[in-house]
Amino acid sequence: MKQLILGNEAVARGLYEAGCSFVSSYPGTPSTEITEAVAKYKEVYAEWAPNEKVALEAAFGASLAGRRSFCGMKHVGLNVAADPLFTISYTGVNAGLVIGVADDAGMHSSQNEQDSRHYARASKIPMLEPSDSAEALEFAKLAYELSEQFDTPVLLKMCTRVSHSQSVVETGERKEIIKEYEKNIPKYVMMPGNAKKRHPVVEARTRALVEYAETAPINRVEPGKDHKMGIITSSTSYQYVKEVCGDTYPVLKLGMIWPMPEQKIIDFAASVEQLVIVEELEGFIESHCRDLGLACVGKSNFSNIDELMPLTVAAQLSKPWEVGVKLDAAIPTRPPVMCAGCPHRGLFYTLKKNKLTVLGDIGCYTLGAVAPLAAVDTVICMGASVSGLHGFSKSQNGAMDGKTVAVIGDSTFMHSGITGLVNMAYNESCGTVIIVDNSITGMTGHQQNPTTGFNLKGDPCAKIDLETLCKAVGIRRVRVIDPYNLKECEAVIKEELAANEPSVIISRRPCALLKYVKHKAPLEVKEDKCIGCKACMKIGCPAISIVGGKAKVDATLCVGCGVCEQLCKVGALGAKEA
Repeated sequence: MKQLILGNEAVARGLYEAGCSFVSSYPGTPSTEITEAVAKYKEVYAEWAPNEKVALEAAFGASLAGRRSFCGMKHVGLNVAADPLFTISYTGVNAGLVIGVADDAGMHSSQNEQDSRHYARASKIPMLEPSDSAEALEFAKLAYELSEQFDTPVLLKMCTRVSHSQSVVETGERKEIIKEYEKNIPKYVMMPGNAKKRHPVVEARTRALVEYAETAPINRVEPGKDHKMGIITSSTSYQYVKEVCGDTYPVLKLGMIWPMPEQKIIDFAASVEQLVIVEELEGFIESHCRDLGLACVGKSNFSNIDELMPLTVAAQLSKPWEVGVKLDAAIPTRPPVMCAGCPHRGLFYTLKKNKLTVLGDIGCYTLGAVAPLAAVDTVICMGASVSGLHGFSKSQNGAMDGKTVAVIGDSTFMHSGITGLVNMAYNESCGTVIIVDNSITGMTGHQQNPTTGFNLKGDPCAKIDLETLCKAVGIRRVRVIDPYNLKECEAVIKEELAANEPSVIISRRPCALLKYVKHKAPLEVKEDKCIGCKACMKIGCPAISIVGGKAKVDATLCVGCGVCEQLCKVGALGAKEA
């Protein structure tokens, strides 16, 4: 049956059809929907893990037991999973193991533009790279075949445009694959003596994969009329090349991006006058071609910054391109802001009001760095706020400075914040960690986590008690506040910053977008009292604007949280009078 589906949904379908029975992932845009979609198949066990390292280790365990498995993550998540990744390259697999990683060129929802292809080469693990939904489905199935044929995990690389674009796929039937577990200490116990013997196996496997790449159908040459130029490309870059050039020039489209064929590329280069490499981010294919002794044009024409666009490709290939209708008026920029009623808004207003240094983290609350709140000083990676606070404190002679805090979300705390807090307690640093607990993993689209009491499928499960956990690792001072209550926020923060020992404040209020959250009636502005001071604008709520010098509340957005009401000194904001 033919369907029009997202690239991520196509991967999920491919996992299902390939007989995958175990999935463990951590949500991260643009990879999240793979796991959400595959969880809908009753034949597949699917879960959210606390982090990507745990997810990959769990998936390896399922592979070891004889079940085809998968774990998914975004590009920065692969950094977290890198420890097991490099070692299971040595051990190989039992049943097929596929690792999905989604890059984010253009940083639509990421803190960097790293290129995951380097991980394939560094870990010596084959990587497949689909260019549309149909290939996403077929490559997911092929990945399992290659995994078992070559005794290796396989990386399936997606990217934002392929993950979140729709194209037609043809679905098939599921096949069940079950293998028996066999005890094999030399293969699976990576102590030095065994690991030394496995490394040559990995190198031999890479050579065999290169031979496979030479004739693999997923590495194909598409003929062109004009051999003055030949283009090597992959993934979404392939789509841009075909959109711009059609069948003008020969194209070598690589579906296996590591290891790449050698003779096939050499032969293709010999068939054209000029070899051009079109790829996003780093010159990965280009470097391979140069290693083969080939002259080529790549990153000298195509930047390694930001994602490619058809217009860019057309300009560099000297092809005319219709840019469409141009608008006379300039469209103003619309920076992302916290939602109306977001529980984080009152907290960050308080932090800014008190001129605190705020070490931030990854999540919705990163938007606390955006004007007018502008209350976040650093954002590095998952868990870095807590660890950074420890280093910040120790560099100040270990004393509480009374003006520095770390802010981290509930899901992010479970991901990577716990160990940082253990470090603070163990090494006796002073500092206040604020866990913003909105009862969900918010920025990636409302996924459950170990603190919510529900699993991926929405079934009740064990719920981690943050207060008990923090106390268990050695933090004696643990406080809970309501971020809608500005006076309480400020009082508790000041008290904990004055304490000469590490402390945790849990700012607890469910995300305003959760379906079960019941909102109060929207507030209104009493125009006769409003003096146009704009104090209510300091929190950056999208429901509040200034019209004709007076504040105005959009009743379709306002959830009645009351934070703005607490800022109005003249009593112009309040509930609608009966």
